[in-house]
Amino acid sequence: MYLEIVSPEATLFAGEVSSVTVPGVDGEFQMLTNHAPIVSLLQAGEVKIEGEVSIDEAYENKFSKDAKGKTVLTITSGTVEMNDNKVIVLAD
Repeated sequence: MYLEIVSPEATLFAGEVSSVTVPGVDGEFQMLTNHAPIVSLLQAGEVKIEGEVSIDEAYENKFSKDAKGKTVLTITSGTVEMNDNKVIVLAD
């Protein structure tokens, strides 16, 4: 599936991933390929990305790796939309 992470400054990441986990207001949830369409508010927490992730040099300092090798971006709030195997995270 295709993931785009957009902040007020720029598009931080855009590319194919195998899964993404986000901090929803009702709890953390994961989206995989062919997930049902969804729109949700996000709370402070971590966006966790699995797959072959290549981060632009200009934004590498915003991302880290967790103990399981997932790429992690810490956010304060945001919105996520999943539709037709495309996930868009609008992150603050």
